[in-house]
Amino acid sequence: MPNARIQSNVQSKEPTSAVKASESIDEMVDLIAADLYSLASMLVGEGNESERLVEMAVSSAEVSLCHDPENSRRSSQQALLTAAIRLLAGRNPNSLEAPEGLEPATSCIEDDDLASAGISVKELESMIAGPERGRVREWLASLPTAIRTVFVLRAVAGFSAAETAALLKTHGGPRSSGWTPGMAREVFRQGLCSLASQLLQASAAQ
Repeated sequence: MPNARIQSNVQSKEPTSAVKASESIDEMVDLIAADLYSLASMLVGEGNESERLVEMAVSSAEVSLCHDPENSRRSSQQALLTAAIRLLAGRNPNSLEAPEGLEPATSCIEDDDLASAGISVKELESMIAGPERGRVREWLASLPTAIRTVFVLRAVAGFSAAETAALLKTHGGPRSSGWTPGMAREVFRQGLCSLASQLLQASAAQ
């Protein structure tokens, strides 16, 4: 009888554990989807196109949240960014072309990292999701497509210069084949210069 009671208790708990696991996975998918939408909207704008990109990324990526949630997040992020770059190239085949005669932005930013613009990754995340969200989105939308794309890939998605150049080179359209890590670093510095200028203007207005 004790064994029967133990078995009964175990059986009664199994559905509860399964439900909790399912709910945990659903919550994680929702978090990933929210992050993906934020990325997509920064690149291609708010609305239906960003929603479709998120749906495509979540469904096409190899999502195995139970075993490796971080790999699942990265996989779906890679799928979304690839599709977003293709979409931008489809809108304008020349918008992501490899830059020619790129002049170094040494007068403004020396290194290609956020700290050079006087901001940390956490501070940028807060700006993107917090009360400053609208102003940050307006600033991003005002940037040329190539600078905006490189900035989002480097500063928000955390891609390296080499990873950024490879994505643009492969998916950025017929005139993007010349992208190099050096170009990605320099274009990112241009974005950082613009960000630093925005921060100074906001500080002066306070």
